[in-house]
Amino acid sequence: MESDLTSLTQALRDFAQARNWEEFHSPKNLASALSVEAAELLEHFQWLTEAQSRSLPPEKRAEIGTEIADVFLYLLQLADKLDIDVIEAARSKMLVNARKYPVP
Repeated sequence: MESDLTSLTQALRDFAQARNWEEFHSPKNLASALSVEAAELLEHFQWLTEAQSRSLPPEKRAEIGTEIADVFLYLLQLADKLDIDVIEAARSKMLVNARKYPVP
């Protein structure tokens, strides 16, 4: 998985560099874009019941998959700019959560 993330991160760097977008990819701008994409993801669930949100038709799942990809890609770019290992940060956070919320 780590090499997949490394490869994807490099592909994102190359994509931005080829389009001269690097100057726009500050941590602040990437965090803002991430927030916008997360809101677009949430929009797909607006007004659905819990049951409806669990049984989405294939075309809606595909649309949501695209939004999830947008969120993920911006998150990877932000982590890259801040030199944060996403996998390590997630593992560390899971340990914090396990201590905070022990199994009863």
